[in-house]
Amino acid sequence: MSENKKIKKSVELSEADIERLELLQKANEKVGKQLSINSELGSLEEIDELREIVGKEFENPEEKYNIYYKGIRKLLMDFLPKGKEFKEVRDIIYDEKNIFLNLGKRKSDNNGIRGGDSRMTFQPVMNEILDIIIKWVAESQNPFDIYRAFFDLNEKYGYGHEEYDKSALSISKAMMELSKK
Repeated sequence: MSENKKIKKSVELSEADIERLELLQKANEKVGKQLSINSELGSLEEIDELREIVGKEFENPEEKYNIYYKGIRKLLMDFLPKGKEFKEVRDIIYDEKNIFLNLGKRKSDNNGIRGGDSRMTFQPVMNEILDIIIKWVAESQNPFDIYRAFFDLNEKYGYGHEEYDKSALSISKAMMELSKK
């Protein structure tokens, strides 16, 4: 055993080894911070990873407002049929849109209360439905086609659909039949 101690004492660390140990020691001192070498200056920099993650904008309220009101809502209001005779058709289309934007929450699940606000959903969800609406406006503007697109989107994610009374149910079935596949 005494020989091992002598070997350990006789081994001296080089300057590079000492510097490496110091770097490792500094890196372990602060959780959430990382040491990095600035390649231009050749100096050490401390990066606060937690601050960078928290500082990023996950959701931009102004952008969400524009997507919903100036995109989704405006396009649907401009291109869906107007008038009292088409109100039920519009409502059924809006229900399918809102189920998707609320990640599957339906009014029929809670006695007419959805329990979610489609304007507050995640931006990627809004962007997905906006892309569908823009494609619909560019290609057909047929209300039955947008209903089918929203219906299929909810099917894709397993969200289900509203449960309607007999008259609304017959309208939704007719809309599915009239939409092109």
